Amino acid sequence: MDVAYTSDSCDSDSREQKIADFGHANKRHLDEDLLRMCKTKKLVEDIETVLLNHNNLSAVPTSIAEFGNLRLLDLSNNNLVQIPTVITEQCQLTTLIVKNNLLSNSSLPKTFLALDNGGCSGLKELNMSGNRFTHFPEQVTELKSLKYLYLGGNQITNVSKDIWKLSNLQLLSLGGNQIAEIPETVGLLNNLHALVLCDNLIEALPSSIARLVHLKSLLLHKNRLKHLPREIITLKNLTELSLRDNPLVVRFVKDMTLNPPTLLELAARSVKTASVPYAPGDLPRALIEYLQTANCCVNPNCKGVFFDNRVEHIKFVDFCGKYRIPLLQYLCSSKCVADTNSSDQCGEPSSSMMRKVLLG
Repeated sequence: MDVAYTSDSCDSDSREQKIADFGHANKRHLDEDLLRMCKTKKLVEDIETVLLNHNNLSAVPTSIAEFGNLRLLDLSNNNLVQIPTVITEQCQLTTLIVKNNLLSNSSLPKTFLALDNGGCSGLKELNMSGNRFTHFPEQVTELKSLKYLYLGGNQITNVSKDIWKLSNLQLLSLGGNQIAEIPETVGLLNNLHALVLCDNLIEALPSSIARLVHLKSLLLHKNRLKHLPREIITLKNLTELSLRDNPLVVRFVKDMTLNPPTLLELAARSVKTASVPYAPGDLPRALIEYLQTANCCVNPNCKGVFFDNRVEHIKFVDFCGKYRIPLLQYLCSSKCVADTNSSDQCGEPSSSMMRKVLLG
């Protein structure tokens, strides 16, 4: 078991000790202790973890570069306004914790490539929660080895479309920001197990969320969601779904688009529903491609199709054997709404059933 270093034991020469704990230290003594430790090269080389949390630090001590085998650096709960290049270029970290500081987008180095270390043994955990970021730090997408990313409690308004580059990511925490939209590329995070999007301004989720086949936890509470994409029911490994404090609908939506179907759509619907045969030489290529985009109406009593003109419809679906959630689906006609209601016998869910959805 590793024995933690403290400011009282920093002169020790035991090679079993791997942690230098300077958390809650007096700043003057902290500088002295770090410098004294750095004078003993063998001692410094043994250190793999340095804790500098809760020290009111406004800058990272330059002596941190002397810890050649440093893997975990905790700088949380300080007053840092800058992450110096000494961390990103000279430290071979696997974990960097800088939560609850004064960092903004201008506080970061231009690149994190050195921390990635070739994508093999680079940074695996980055915690920058509780800072002052206003947009997603693009430098983070360079960290191919990253498994855990915490950016909650900032003022972020967007999620980078390059988020897909973090192919090893298992946890993405973005709660407590001002995000209104989630890009489709989130669905490419094939190894994601937990996605935290609570306490934002999200009105809809991309259908690509269904690609996250390993997802176990999805936290969506305190957003502006009125429905969920129907594809979400394919997430068989999902065991935690939090939906409370969202304006989830409590009845079916029966709003039909005001624009009538075009003549092209009406003709295409007739061709598809009547199974009119055609060959490549019978129609222009553009029309054949258009016919191939037909979508089937989800009403089981209807065999119709639609192209661009559709009716939005909310259906409550049993999920995880616990409660019903409202899923968005599309119908070819407003007449199909009544048929769907009667055939599914879903109607409005009971208040107790809906309460489970809202309280998640």
